[in-house]
Amino acid sequence: MRKLVAVVGPTATGKTDLALRLALAFEGEIIGADSRQVYRGMDIGTAKPTPEQRARVPHWLVDVADPDEEFGLARYLDLAQAALEDIWSRGRSAFLVGGTGQYVWALLEGWQVPRIAPDWGLRWELEERAHREGPQAVHAELAALDPEAARRLDPRNVRRVVRALEVMRRTGRPLSECGTRRPPDFPWLALGVELPSEELYRRIDARVDAMMEAGFVEEVRGLLGRGYSPDLPAMSGIGYKQVCQHLAGELSLEEAVAHMKTETRRFVRHQRNWFRRNDERIRWIDASAGDVYNEAAGIAELELNLKR
Repeated sequence: MRKLVAVVGPTATGKTDLALRLALAFEGEIIGADSRQVYRGMDIGTAKPTPEQRARVPHWLVDVADPDEEFGLARYLDLAQAALEDIWSRGRSAFLVGGTGQYVWALLEGWQVPRIAPDWGLRWELEERAHREGPQAVHAELAALDPEAARRLDPRNVRRVVRALEVMRRTGRPLSECGTRRPPDFPWLALGVELPSEELYRRIDARVDAMMEAGFVEEVRGLLGRGYSPDLPAMSGIGYKQVCQHLAGELSLEEAVAHMKTETRRFVRHQRNWFRRNDERIRWIDASAGDVYNEAAGIAELELNLKR
């Protein structure tokens, strides 16, 4: 039973619903691979599995940190690997589900991530420079020191760029060299769920509208009211950033919604860099072409010999 099925792909393609059906069919449990769903109280804006869904199938790596806690790749891998061992020890199937490519591939490829304690002074220095000179300034420094890490990181993701520079300065070695890989001792299957761009963008717009109707503004207002700063990394995610700007009077509600939709579409392009259609490790399923569940279940039965 030491097998893992990963359901990956861009946001809003239906990964959550597919994973739920697969887990129910194969007596499995779900491990999240979403860098925002780990935070408690951030439910609507992260499209977190509903309480009803979580009651039907156990979900791991959801609600494991407060928004002001430090949560990075090393901690994710420790928790995910512990979850896998727990699931397998009870004879259950494991399903990894989410769109954070770094989390997915780190687990599937066995990245050996350096455990380096945060250097808050250095981080403050680099973040201040990014604020003063622009994100491209610190990204350019990273590109000079560690071209491979710079190639993989979006310049706008200042937090991760700063972390890569922190590792370089603390260890004297590029992050891309520190993170060696040790292939996992279990077989895995990656199922990619994709939609044509036009349909995907329609779903994204509908999802954002549904979030607003579900009370997303009040969710963010509540987080701010509990003392969580809009400058926290957890609050920098798409949606939370724009609603914070709205509540601060910097954007109208209509502008915040429009920015959320635009930024989510841009984020999809970033996700597609992690999950490429020509990646032979991923079995792609077109969610617009037919019965996604039966196709996915059939592949899992054939490739990993899972039994429904």
